[in-house]
Amino acid sequence: MAGVQTAVRLRERGWPGAITLVGAEPHRPYDRPPLSKAVLTGGTGTAPDTAFDVDFDALGVELILGREATGVRPGDHEVDTDAGPLPYDHLVLATGAEPVALPGGGAGVHLLRTLDDAERLRPVLAARRDVVVVGAGWIGAEFATAAREAGCRVTVVEAADRPLAGVLPPEVSGHMRRWYEEAGVELLTGRAVTRVRFGSAHPCVLELSDGSSLPAWAVLAGIGARPATGWLAGSGVALGEDGSVLADERLRASVPDVYAVGDCASFPSARYGRRLLVHHWDNALTGPRTVASLLTAGEAETPPYDPVPYFWSEQFGRFVQYAGHHDDRDELLWRGDPRGASWSVCWLRDGVLNALLAVGRPRDLTQGRKLIERAAVLDPARAADPSVPLKSAVR
Repeated sequence: MAGVQTAVRLRERGWPGAITLVGAEPHRPYDRPPLSKAVLTGGTGTAPDTAFDVDFDALGVELILGREATGVRPGDHEVDTDAGPLPYDHLVLATGAEPVALPGGGAGVHLLRTLDDAERLRPVLAARRDVVVVGAGWIGAEFATAAREAGCRVTVVEAADRPLAGVLPPEVSGHMRRWYEEAGVELLTGRAVTRVRFGSAHPCVLELSDGSSLPAWAVLAGIGARPATGWLAGSGVALGEDGSVLADERLRASVPDVYAVGDCASFPSARYGRRLLVHHWDNALTGPRTVASLLTAGEAETPPYDPVPYFWSEQFGRFVQYAGHHDDRDELLWRGDPRGASWSVCWLRDGVLNALLAVGRPRDLTQGRKLIERAAVLDPARAADPSVPLKSAVR
């Protein structure tokens, strides 16, 4: 998404020079959200076409597929690849993120990041095998949903004491445990996977931190992702402790004529007073607009990149949306009963709406996102009433 959007936005803004889009995968650029949904559950026939509807020839964009970048030499203005160097005048890094693998993973242990990953998982779901998901985060929940819809028996193993422990506070994510139970998914929390071994009756056996073991026909590792930036070692491109390219407020990297967009880049947010690393589709859509503006119109015409982060997830029959960014300093405010089918949570600081989580309440999300952009101050009493439109709770 980030690479394609950069090319498209440059042409829309009248960029006159050559544009080359290089990708390690052999497939034409494709959208990733369907991989955990339609592609997995498409049966045994042809999977849905997820390729972007972009005419690269008409745009004058050269696609170089199946070619992996291995390094950058900023002094020479060249990218090294497994098929030789490529010169550049400007280089946009859009390598995304790569999933964290389980220790000892092998045959029967899967990841879900690429089209090929999804294609390998489709027959597993079609066979209705027993599957184990490691990690009760967003991708783990989405895959568990798809596997249950396909008729698989599903067990989810999570090292923390609840789902989404690294993203949401316990008073919120604790309610999501019930979603697993209602969907017929066994959720085992407080247990980490210490080793994967391969058995005779089942292809995989997971050894857990409590001394127990768990057999499975297939395992999906959904334990997080890291910026795909290892290939930049020694290039002079500054990376953070999290592996992200340390982009500035207009998504420039630390060396001249190099920029970074999407999952591989972090950026300073004046809105939240900290550097953000956002691993979501919307960030890969919006960041390229800033780079394209910078390259075609210059810094004076390009405002700093400081979006309201946004993402969505479909899991266990629920549409979950989140906008903004929150931390422990924010006051949590409920809109509706979390035991019900639809509810929202707001995070306020000094009355200002910083973030919002909406479950089955898309109008809350739409209005809340605009209010976050405006740094609107809310009346807590009115905002807590789910019958009051969120925009009507502004002071």
